[in-house]
Amino acid sequence: MPSLDTPLAATATATPGGEELGLDLPDFSSSLYKDAYSRINAIVIEGEQEAHDNYISLGSLIPDQAEELARLARMELKHKKGFTACANNLSVTADMEFAKEFFSPLHGNFQTALAEGKVVTCLLIQAILIEAFAISAYHIYIPVADPFARKITEGVVKDEYTHLNYGQEWLKANLEASREELEQANRANLPLVRKMLEQVAGDAAVLHMDQEDLMADFMTSYQEALTDIGFTPREIARMATAALLG
Repeated sequence: MPSLDTPLAATATATPGGEELGLDLPDFSSSLYKDAYSRINAIVIEGEQEAHDNYISLGSLIPDQAEELARLARMELKHKKGFTACANNLSVTADMEFAKEFFSPLHGNFQTALAEGKVVTCLLIQAILIEAFAISAYHIYIPVADPFARKITEGVVKDEYTHLNYGQEWLKANLEASREELEQANRANLPLVRKMLEQVAGDAAVLHMDQEDLMADFMTSYQEALTDIGFTPREIARMATAALLG
């Protein structure tokens, strides 16, 4: 997976808007758009808060990395403030009750793993799955975002690569000891991300974000992360089949 310094990560900040790509942009002022945005924006805000809390919690499991994890957590709070400003800019109230319910399955699995001291599972959920989910959503959203939100989101994407890379590097360094738990955690949590994407497909479509594009971008990011960690293409295909097809 590319790092913050690689061309792909760098181009995330230069993604053209919908006008430059000739895309049909949504009506940002319509009641339909604002209704859908209230849930999508809430998911993003809640996701950044969850990420902050999860990185702080990970510091208790990896004490020698607590300072770095706290730095990553602070970045997530900065993102939360930015996305809150995006809602304010459109005069939208984020539906936080919906967002908390949306994240509850992954939140519950993370908390269970945390209580059991399962560093590998916690890292897979937060630093790989959730970060890949966020990056894919931001990639698809940026070209069809309103100008204010586009600028905020482009800045956030750069940071999210740092978080994804953190998880990759730790798991790569500990792969052999982590392999069995990684596969189990993948089997339990990857289907949840698919369900999350399906759950917001309607609202995403109102924002002109295609569900198939979201899933394809997510799976690409996720599979590239697993490749970087050290899994072979055959192993990744087996893991994806086991998780997504039951």
